[in-house]
Amino acid sequence: MIIGREKEREMLREAMRDDRSHFIAIYGRRRIGKTFLIRETFEDRFTFQHAGLSNRGKADQLFSFAASLKDVDYFIEKPLNNWLEAFECLKDVVRKSSEKKKIIFIDELSWMDSRNSDLLAALEHFWNGWASARKDVVLIICASATSWMLSKVIHHKGGLYHRLTEQIQLKSFTLSECMEYTQSEGFALNQEQVLQYYMIFGGVPFYWQFLRKGLSIPQNIDRIFFAPDAPLKDEYQYLYASIFKHPEHYLQIIHALGQKKAGMTREELVESAGVHNSGDLTMRLEELESCGFIRKYFAYGMKKKNAVYQLVDFFTLFYLHFMDKKGPVAEDYWTLHWNNPEINTWMGLAFERVCLEHITQIKKALGIAGIYTEVNSWYCTANLEKGIFGSQIDLLIVRQDRVINLCEMKYSGMEFIVTEKVNRDIRKKINDLTVSTKTKNAIYPVLITTYGLEKDSSAGIFQNVITMNALFD
Repeated sequence: MIIGREKEREMLREAMRDDRSHFIAIYGRRRIGKTFLIRETFEDRFTFQHAGLSNRGKADQLFSFAASLKDVDYFIEKPLNNWLEAFECLKDVVRKSSEKKKIIFIDELSWMDSRNSDLLAALEHFWNGWASARKDVVLIICASATSWMLSKVIHHKGGLYHRLTEQIQLKSFTLSECMEYTQSEGFALNQEQVLQYYMIFGGVPFYWQFLRKGLSIPQNIDRIFFAPDAPLKDEYQYLYASIFKHPEHYLQIIHALGQKKAGMTREELVESAGVHNSGDLTMRLEELESCGFIRKYFAYGMKKKNAVYQLVDFFTLFYLHFMDKKGPVAEDYWTLHWNNPEINTWMGLAFERVCLEHITQIKKALGIAGIYTEVNSWYCTANLEKGIFGSQIDLLIVRQDRVINLCEMKYSGMEFIVTEKVNRDIRKKINDLTVSTKTKNAIYPVLITTYGLEKDSSAGIFQNVITMNALFD
């Protein structure tokens, strides 16, 4: 059963109904469900399908492609020498097919692009010189290496430039879709439980399949991550190695960014990670961003050259915080530490990340869904001479109607109490934002929390209070 993805599925169905050939690229973070979407939509009715091999050379890739040709009863007398030969064989498969639409699905295309490969030239020749002239071919290519797909296919200036008829970036599930998934699988989870799992898994469907009915959250987390045979115990190393050819260079950046909640400027990252400030660093940052592991943002009111890079991948953040430890970790670690200060502090930080993933829902709750906005973070260092105390604001929604929503995100297992300290901190942030940026916009503080306010608690300075329920909209 497919959860969500209605827009993407309709694009694929339309390609089947249309009276012309289609060339479709689907990309997105590894484990996001690209292959599942394609197979379920077309119910495995492919004229030809093939998946590239991880970390193998050209000869092995061609051998594997020949094996996939054999699976559709196309036999080759001698080994394939190059990709031009391979795609000539694929033409024969299409010609012999009696299907009204010939669906060709090539998965993990980036893995097939080995060193000194003629893959892209052959793909270009197959589509431009042959398939695009027909009316019955639906060619679907897929890759988890998002940066490769963007640079080599989607934005490539060579023969494939503007040749795609559709491109689909498959994104993470929302909280609502994760709730729908758990309900479809028969789990009796409430919103807060789904939220707590989301803090670890994010909206990556593959990770949610490891949940087991009848287990508490600590029991499930221990079984999935910390037990001797835990299915995701080694996921961190495999995740990056399956996308990047030299993952150690990318993990240097990831580990450095994992040390600072708000992120780092390029200069701070160079110093912290011990990497060279070069074009290679630019490329790696762009690749990590395109794959959804980090985000690049510009603090409100600051110069565009001062970009900040922030680690945002939920699973990676969880791994670095709890699993990347020098000593052994107990197999019942989560059960033993459940509800202790370390986990509670982490939940507060993770909740902020969840809110950043659900800006659309927050805007709807504020009644500003139709207003153009820019979403920023912001920080400043103390300068008491100028009356600046030093603040960090993780979410600013800067609106075209000259209002800034200053969002304070607070995770709580019960109704939140707005204390005088909370009010004082907000007033300090408003002061710092006004003095530092000299903004003329009105500033409306917003509280985003799980269960709303404690019955006798005053909202104080907050103009709006948004609950967890709105994030599930």
